[in-house]
Parts: sequence; structure tokens; C-alpha cells
Amino acid sequence: MSNRVFVTGLGAISPVGLNVTDTWKSLISGKSGIGKITSFDTENFKTKIAAEVSGFEPADYIEKKQIRRLDRFVQFSIAAALQAVNHANLEINSNNSIRIGVMIASGIGGIITISNQLQVLNEKGPNRVSPFFVPMMLPDMASGQVSMTIGARGPSIATVSACASGADSIGAAFNQLQIGDLDIIIAGGTEASICPIGIAGFNACHALSTNNDNPELASRPFDAKRDGFVCGEGSGVLVLETLNSMEKRSAEPIAELVGYGASADAHHVTQPAPGGEGGARAMKTALGKAKIDPSEIDYINAHGTSTPVNDKYETLAMKAVFEDYAYKIPISSTKSMTGHLLGASGALEAVISVQAIKNNIIPPTINLQNPDPECDLDYTPNKAKKTDVDSVITNSFGFGGHNSSLVFKGIDS
Repeated sequence: MSNRVFVTGLGAISPVGLNVTDTWKSLISGKSGIGKITSFDTENFKTKIAAEVSGFEPADYIEKKQIRRLDRFVQFSIAAALQAVNHANLEINSNNSIRIGVMIASGIGGIITISNQLQVLNEKGPNRVSPFFVPMMLPDMASGQVSMTIGARGPSIATVSACASGADSIGAAFNQLQIGDLDIIIAGGTEASICPIGIAGFNACHALSTNNDNPELASRPFDAKRDGFVCGEGSGVLVLETLNSMEKRSAEPIAELVGYGASADAHHVTQPAPGGEGGARAMKTALGKAKIDPSEIDYINAHGTSTPVNDKYETLAMKAVFEDYAYKIPISSTKSMTGHLLGASGALEAVISVQAIKNNIIPPTINLQNPDPECDLDYTPNKAKKTDVDSVITNSFGFGGHNSSLVFKGIDS
């Protein structure tokens, strides 16, 4: 019999809050975290907006001498992980550290460091490139640095599956805990890609919104006037724990992780498979593992990127899985407020899904003013909804055809 897996701690650094509480308050009030880019000069860029994390002080979590040796995506992960560990009242010591793992994903890694150091190389020559360049830019360094910071000596692993990375990290942790390899895993995702080469690259593949005059309205999932996603940054981290471990240390569960499903479209580098076939399989797999009938789902946290094709095909995928019941399920895309955190999106949205269960509130999809006739489900437009939320499925789909779905349940179910 496989182990049950519970969420005992949450942490978040997001464009709408520097912790879980503030992030959640912003989301249920419909607050947008999108604005003009402040981190670099956007004069020659098609897109001049993003969902930046503002007010973040790495020194609140990291020794000052260490900060300059860590890319921004790693700084976010350490902050969110420490929040989650503290929330879980988890003490890591020599007695338990080898049974505690870390799985923090990043889809892109240290692209800010790469961007900065390429400029150094071009302007000052190879001898001026930082000796910390390589360990700062590697995508696995979020997981590695978190394990060093908290003293967890179990496996430290980083999944890389584009915008499904954070969800896949949580799913991989779920699998390891179920089979008993570890007792606790600190799992999630982190990303910081708002830099010149990051924005220019996404502009080059026509993925980003160019609604520069109205930043707060730019991310509009499922709306007929959507014109692309908005880059976001931040981190979401969960402490996942087996039932036995949780009971031994008298930890308080927040929710139970009951299902994970993943699939590949095997179709196109950036476009989802026609009809959302791959996403539908991921959802069906997650529900099957959770032993939950589709009619038991109370809320879907959609991938909902605000791109024309993704929103249409995710809608079709949800209809394929839930059939007529799809029209009765409250759905929302919190990317309308946070922007798209890429490899961290699935992790932050897992945190949001747990919060929805804990608070019995469904956050809204803001900016949904002109519904797309092909996106005709209940996307909780513009205003949060108070209702019983016991079972939630959250979707994450990524470039390369990666699809991942997670299912969470309330404790009293």
C-alpha cells in the first residue's frame, strides 16, 4: 500500500505578495501584479511590461556576503523554502536530515546571470567573467542551495520541463514519498527571467502580450482580446510529508496531495496538441491515481496563459475530461494577476490551490470582459467566489509538449 502524502507547509514569493498570506489576499481581491518593467530599459522592446516581484529583500533570508553569488531565481527559492519549512514547524537535524529531500524546479535557471555575464564578456573580455558564473546560472542550483541552506541531506533534484517544471517537481516528490524513499520533501519551483534576453526571446516567438499601455489589463485568459502571456517571476514551495512522518512529529496537515498525472503531446515545440489531447490525458491520469471521479472536483486552477491557442485547447481538454460537468465547475486562471511564472507557475498555483481548499474561496480570473465563444466555461470572472472547495485539480502545460496535473484534497474529506 502506498504512503499518503500531505502538505504541511507553504511558502511563496510572488508579484502580488512576498509570502503566502499577502499573495492570497491580493488574489482574492483581484489585484494585478503587472506593470511597466523597472529592471531594465525597454525602449527598443515590443513588450515593456511584466509581473515583477517588488520589495523583495534577499538579506531577510540570506547572508549578505552570499547574496551576490546567487542568481535572483535562487534567492526566491531560498526565501520561499524557508517560509515553508517554518510554516511546517520542521526542525531539520542529524537525526532526520537524510530522510528529507529537496526538489525545486526551474524552467530556465539563471538567465539573468547569463545575460549579465555575456555583457561582461563582450565588453571586458573573458578574464573578467565571474568565477561564480557557472554555479549561479545552473537550473539545479535552486534545489542545491535550498538543501545547503536548510541542511536537508536526502536527494536534491531539479526537474526541467518548461512551464510544467514546478508541477512536475511536486509530482516527482509525491511519487518518491508514496513508495517510501523519503519522509519529507521540500518541493516547488522558482523563476526569474525578466531580463533583456528573456523578454526579447519570448517576443521573437510572438508569445508575449504587447498591451503596454494597460499593463494591469494585459493578462486576460479566456478573453476574446487576449494577445499573449505576461512574464512573471517568483517561487512557490510546499513541504510534502508522509502520514507516518507527520504523525510522528505532530505536524498539522493543510491538505492532502492525492494525484499526479503527466503526458507529452509529441506534437510541436510551442503549440499544444490539437484539442488539448495531451492535457486531457494528464488530467485523467491524475484523477485516476487520486481515485476521484471527475464530478467530485470543486475547482480547476487552469494553466490559462492568455495565449489564443493555449486557452482554447485547455478548454477543449477540460470538456474532454469532465464532459457536461465541465460547465458546472468553477475554473480560474490566477495568471491574470500574477503573470506567467514559467517554471515556477505550477508550484505557485499548487500553493494557491491548497489555499483555495483551506479558505473555501475560488480566486477570480480578472480582465475577463469579452468572453471568447470558444472558451465558454465558468472561469470565475473578475470576482472571487466563496463556496465549498474540497477537491482541486491544477494544470501546467509547457513548451516541448509537457503536460502535468496535480490533485489536492481537503483534510476532512
